[in-house]
Amino acid sequence: MFINNKNLLSGTMDQLKECCGVFGIFGDSKAAEKTYLGLYALQHRGQESAGIAASNGKAITLYKDMGLVCTVFSNPDILSGLKGSSAIGHNRYSTTGLSGLINAQPILIQFKGGQIAAAHNGNLVNALQLRKLMEEDGSIFQTTSDSEIVLHLIARSKKSSIEDMVIDALNRIEGAYCFIFLTPSKLIAVRDPYGFRPLCLGKDGNSHIVASESCALDIIDAQYIRSIDPGEVLIIDRNGIQSKQLPQKRRRAFCIFEYIYFSRPDSMIFGEKVDKTRRKLGKKLAEESPCEADIVIAVPDSANTAALGYAQASGIRFEIGLIRNHYIGRTFIDPDQNERDLDVKIKFNPVTGVLRGKRIVVVEDSIVRGTTLKKLVRLLRTAGAAEIHVRVSSPPVKFPCFYGIDISSRGELIASSSDVESICKHIGADSLAYLSVEGMLDAVPERKLHCTACFTGNYPTAVPENFCKEQFSAI
Repeated sequence: MFINNKNLLSGTMDQLKECCGVFGIFGDSKAAEKTYLGLYALQHRGQESAGIAASNGKAITLYKDMGLVCTVFSNPDILSGLKGSSAIGHNRYSTTGLSGLINAQPILIQFKGGQIAAAHNGNLVNALQLRKLMEEDGSIFQTTSDSEIVLHLIARSKKSSIEDMVIDALNRIEGAYCFIFLTPSKLIAVRDPYGFRPLCLGKDGNSHIVASESCALDIIDAQYIRSIDPGEVLIIDRNGIQSKQLPQKRRRAFCIFEYIYFSRPDSMIFGEKVDKTRRKLGKKLAEESPCEADIVIAVPDSANTAALGYAQASGIRFEIGLIRNHYIGRTFIDPDQNERDLDVKIKFNPVTGVLRGKRIVVVEDSIVRGTTLKKLVRLLRTAGAAEIHVRVSSPPVKFPCFYGIDISSRGELIASSSDVESICKHIGADSLAYLSVEGMLDAVPERKLHCTACFTGNYPTAVPENFCKEQFSAI
């Protein structure tokens, strides 16, 4: 049942955002509490809403609301009301659909097979097409989220077991997804056959855990077991774990932006430590784009590790030149442009004693719109920096992403219409250099397994010509 249903129709029109965070646990008497902690560790993956669905073996109880995890579950009676030994949780940034409680997850439905709740990280490229077909056939949708489409497909399946219904439904969708489904007696975790988004398996005593990143395992002292394979379907119940496989794709397409920006540096994703890869990106950047400077600083926090790699490879001293206010969201993925501009003004404070009179290398992980960096360069000049040389630990972002990132049209991307010299002039830096595509691929493990579409335009899936955020969000 829904414990909370206030403000279901609140929210504003929303743009595509970065992926969400999902967490699931089976076989633990403190399932809801540990799911809360897991979501806390995954807060960086979604700050619009949070929710937990828990099962006591007979029925599923759900609570979700808008806001940060600590705000949504600030009343201790909420967690105590989510009884059971299995639970799934979700932190959301809206990728398709409105930003509002109506689209918050997990989504819970009742159908011919009983109750099932779903938490989704990703973006389905054929969602609009499927939704229109189902609506023409009489389906009624309660949300504008693409995740609900999968639940409709599950409910329509003629298969006999819930796991086969899930597989049957997922065989009809295309795009990026990590799903965690919860029934009263089972937890089912699935990663799409391309492997766009990370999903890992952990263990804590007799309980099994699945999560977007391994940092969610660390917070509950669970053991990291492995990365869930692309196309793998894990069915967890009182008999243990069973693994099935979706039809394989010709290639893998791990989102390389997970290493560059999204994931926490202390996490293990795609079987590799983020910190290790991010340092390599910084080192390759220093090799390709050296600079005569006095200090290296990072745009905190996601560029910190790459900046350390740049400093190590270049021999230039690393300093903390910007202090970040951690009590506001990440500007790249905030809900609207007005909030993004306000955040830039209050998000960073320069350390003038470190910067005054210095030639500085500013390491940033990516440039999407250029808004933040332009303001930061001005801030650093006001603080007394003598020269500002910007180095970016990823290539220019030139193409839209259709797999769950806030890059939905080329018009939003400064590098799609401007060369490096023009961008440098726009942001007001003394020099600007990006990491090359080859350098980036040299830094990541198993270079052929990654999706680089936002840099190269080489999409791993067919994308419908009419696919765009406005069409789906307007539903």
